[in-house]
Amino acid sequence: MTQITQFLRRAVQTNGHGVATTCGPRTWSWHDFADRAARLAGALQGLGYQPGDRIGILALNADRYLEAFFGLATAGVIFVPINTRLAPPEMVFWLADSGCTGLLIDDAFMPVLPAIAAGVPGLRHVVHIGDAPTPAGLLPYEGLLPAAPPVADAGRGGSEVAGIFYTGGTTGRSKGVMLSHDNIVGNALNMLREVAVDTDSRYVHAAPMFHLADGAMTFLITAFGGTHCFLPRFDPLALMKLIEAQGVTHALIVPTMINMLVNHPEVAQHDLSSLQYVLYGASPMPEAVIRRALEVLPKANFIQAYGQSEASPVLTLIPHKYHCFTGPFAGRLKSAGRAVIGCEVAILDEEDQEVPRGTVGEVCARGNIVMQGYWNQPELTAHTLRNGWLHTGDGGYMDDEGFVFIVDRVKDMIITGGENVYSAEVEEALYAHAAVAECAVIGIPDPQWGERVHAVVRCKANAAATEEELIAHCRALIANYKLPRSVSFSADPLPLSGAGKILKTELRKPFWAGQDRQVS
Repeated sequence: MTQITQFLRRAVQTNGHGVATTCGPRTWSWHDFADRAARLAGALQGLGYQPGDRIGILALNADRYLEAFFGLATAGVIFVPINTRLAPPEMVFWLADSGCTGLLIDDAFMPVLPAIAAGVPGLRHVVHIGDAPTPAGLLPYEGLLPAAPPVADAGRGGSEVAGIFYTGGTTGRSKGVMLSHDNIVGNALNMLREVAVDTDSRYVHAAPMFHLADGAMTFLITAFGGTHCFLPRFDPLALMKLIEAQGVTHALIVPTMINMLVNHPEVAQHDLSSLQYVLYGASPMPEAVIRRALEVLPKANFIQAYGQSEASPVLTLIPHKYHCFTGPFAGRLKSAGRAVIGCEVAILDEEDQEVPRGTVGEVCARGNIVMQGYWNQPELTAHTLRNGWLHTGDGGYMDDEGFVFIVDRVKDMIITGGENVYSAEVEEALYAHAAVAECAVIGIPDPQWGERVHAVVRCKANAAATEEELIAHCRALIANYKLPRSVSFSADPLPLSGAGKILKTELRKPFWAGQDRQVS
C-alpha cells in the first residue's frame, strides 16, 4: 500500500544522519525529523484526534510546516493547508467546510485568529507553531512534542485521503480537492523522469507551502533524503542570499517570481551557480523572461510544469532541452509540454471523444494522479470526472508529437501571478455593493502578472460608484490577489447570450485583440 510516510521512512533508512531541514537557527537530521513527526502524531492522538479527522495549517513556510505534513499523515489525520493570502471570511469557510477540528497556526496569523475562532466553533485545539511566546489559550508546539510518545504509523494509505487542497469555485464556492496517498506519491514519482534528485539535493521552499506547486517537489525531495531550506515568503533578494548561503540546487517558483529574480538590480552580485533545476508553472512564461533567465542562470535546467490541484498537480512537463529558440526543438516552449509518465492526456470534444491532432478541444487526463473528488460535492465530482476522465476546463490542442498547447479556458478562471482567480468569487463580492446592478469579471493581459483581474460594471439607476470605492469594498470580502485591478463602467446592459448569460467573450475581445491565444 502506497503511503506518504514511506518517503520519510526511506529518507531515514538511506540518509538518517543527513540534514533534513535547515530553517533559521534550527537544523534537524532525518532521524530527528522522523522522531519529531512521530511525536507530533503522538501528541495529536493524546488530544483525541482519530484517523480521518481534519486539521488546518495556516502558516508561512518553515520546517514545522513540513513536520506537520508528515506528523499528521503518521497519525492518519487529513491535512488542510490554508491559503495565507485569503481574507478572514475565506479562511473561515475553508476550515468550516472541511470540518477542521484543529488548527496549526504561526505568529504571522495571530491577528486573524479571533475571526477564525468565532467563525469555526468546531475547532477543539489551536496549536501555535511560531517562534514567539505562545499566546494564552493556545497549545505550544515545542511543548507538545517532548511530552508526547513517538507513535507508530496509523497505517493510512492507498486511496485514502491524505490532504484536502482548496481551489476557487466557478460558482463562487471554493472546492476542496481530496488527494489520496496514491495521488501525492504518484505525482512525486512522475517528476523523476525529468528532475534528478539525491541525498545531496537542497531544495528551497520559495513558493508558498500551502500551494500544490511547492508540493510537487516537497515529497520528492523527502523520498531521496535531500535537504529542505525555507524562505518564509517570497522575496527575490532574500532568495538570492539563501541560494548562495545554502548552496541550493533545486527551486520551484512561478514565472512572476522568476521575472523578479532574474531582473533584480543585485542579481549579478550573488553566486547562484549551485542551482541545477528551476521548475516553474502555474501560468505561461513570457519569452523575454525565459530568455533573461537562461542568460542569468546558464547552468540551471529549466522545467515547465502544467497541471491543476485536481491532478496532484502535474499533468505535463517541458524538459530543459526544449528551452531554446533555434534548432529542431524551437517552438516547443510555447506548449504546455507532454504528459508525465503516470498520466494519460487527451484532447476531447463535448462527447468525450478524442479529436484529431491540431484540433482544439478540452484538455482531459486520467491516471494515478487524478483526485478522489471534491469534498462534500458529489455532483460536481461526477461532472468533473465523467466518463473516467478529469476534465481540466482548459481548451487546447495536441500536435503530432504529443505536445499540448493551451489556447483558452473553458472554466471562468483568471491566472494572475500564478494564482487562480475564479470570476464568480469576485462577482459575488461586487454584487454585494449596493450600487452594482450588473457585473462581469474577466482576465486581461498584464506585462508583469500575465493576467490581471478586470471588472465591467453597470450601476443601478440613480446610483453610482467609483473604481476605488468598488475595489475597497471587495477588499473586505476576498483575498487581495483576487481584487479587481481595474474597473470599467457601462451605461448599457452587458451583452447576453441566448441563454441569458453575460457574453464575456465579447467583453474580452478589445483587450485580447491581436493575441494568438486568449490566455496569458
